[in-house]
Amino acid sequence: MTLTQLKQRSLLGLKELGRDEIESILDRAAYWENHPVKIHKELQGNIAANMFFENSTRTRFSFEVAEKRLGAEVINFAAAASSVEKGESIYDTVRTLESMGIDVGVIRLKPIGLLAELAESIKVPLVNAGDGNNEHPTQALLDLYTMRKQFGNLAGLNVSIIGDILHSRVARSNLYALRKFGANVSFCAPQNMQARELDVPYVTMDEAIKADVVMMLRVQLERHDSGMIKSAEEYREQYGLTVERAKSIADHAIIMHPAPVNRNVEIDGDLVEHPQSRIFPQMENGVPIRMAVIERALT
Repeated sequence: MTLTQLKQRSLLGLKELGRDEIESILDRAAYWENHPVKIHKELQGNIAANMFFENSTRTRFSFEVAEKRLGAEVINFAAAASSVEKGESIYDTVRTLESMGIDVGVIRLKPIGLLAELAESIKVPLVNAGDGNNEHPTQALLDLYTMRKQFGNLAGLNVSIIGDILHSRVARSNLYALRKFGANVSFCAPQNMQARELDVPYVTMDEAIKADVVMMLRVQLERHDSGMIKSAEEYREQYGLTVERAKSIADHAIIMHPAPVNRNVEIDGDLVEHPQSRIFPQMENGVPIRMAVIERALT
């Protein structure tokens, strides 16, 4: 496979991906979602390696289900149980798995910029399952898919993303993708959680909940230690989607969240399965989206 083909099959981010390419992934996901047969032989004989150098449960399971539904053999690799703990570099680990004959690598890691470097030297397609606070392309794809199922069209849609924008790869990937479809994106965040390098308007919480899509981000409670959040209670009061605030959401609007959810911090527990919430459908949509992405990498 040439480097150009590898780059076309890899999914490193949505910033550089064209609208048509994103649309074709969404369309293929719809095909897989509506397919009556659960397990396919599409990718029989291929080996997929899920390489997680950063903890994740939902994303890894979602990829694993997607790979198995396509008939691929799956290797799961968790850094905590590996020689990376003994000092082996991420690069050496990925090269080791490549030399053992994997056909696609799904990778999550903390260091920003490393994934692009790996993609230049690894000779199998790579899929970004989240890198630092840079991008999380499959999460944004399943978010767009969820919105498209709800509204039919993304053009002109008003999307508010609320929470810790500064550290959020989900916010970035969604921003890059939604703008390609003509959606209007606004952010809402405490002063110390804003990402001013992104050219996006910041709105108040009252304005944010007037959008068609109200997307809450997970608050990383570990940021307590650094003093970024005074207390979970104070955060909820100022930036949480409370039952009281939710009364102001438009009847046609939907509530989204990339999960895992801190109930009663960024969103009240009673709203997680509210009729307007799409939090569990988002997780459900992650499987056909990841089937489309893995299939694209291998065929």
